[in-house]
Amino acid sequence: MAEISSKGSFSLIILCISVIFYINNIVAVDGKAFGRVLNPIKLGLKEEKLSHFRVYWHDIVGGPNPTAIQVARAPSTNKSTTGFGAVVMIDDALTEGPEMSSKLIGRAQGLYAFAGVNEVAALMNMNFAFMVGKYNGSTISIMGRNQVLTEVREMSIVGGSGLFRFARGYVQARTKKLDFKTGDATVEYNVYVFHY
Repeated sequence: MAEISSKGSFSLIILCISVIFYINNIVAVDGKAFGRVLNPIKLGLKEEKLSHFRVYWHDIVGGPNPTAIQVARAPSTNKSTTGFGAVVMIDDALTEGPEMSSKLIGRAQGLYAFAGVNEVAALMNMNFAFMVGKYNGSTISIMGRNQVLTEVREMSIVGGSGLFRFARGYVQARTKKLDFKTGDATVEYNVYVFHY
């Protein structure tokens, strides 16, 4: 059996995707088609790459300029040992190094909601919006369960924009600093993302 080159296999994959897309998305309504097959190459989807980024997420809850603000809570949240029911909106700095004085490379914008009744676990829903280099203006969308007090947490990359269109992958979060008095935290995020 002949081997298929990596370029040949990539072309075959694109062809299969196009055929599946065509079959699943050409739907007629009143005799008129409202779906059509698109050429992934014309959309700029060339060969898929896997990239790794390490960024530091700074969640500032206390002080005069917080970047994380509670916007909702349940009547029982204040009595909960896990913060269950609290929803926090964020616009956190993403830096190159673990110190706030490190180079700012983007913002983590979105929210987290404390979803664990018996453990500190948050639903994270945020975009990493990059502000430097060729990634300026591009975003990675992250969603998942964050067991805050666990050493390493893993969440999904569910999409992106700009250079991260059609992104998929995962992130691993490790808390580097946590101030129990203020709630301020610095978390290292290792981002593993497939993109075009």
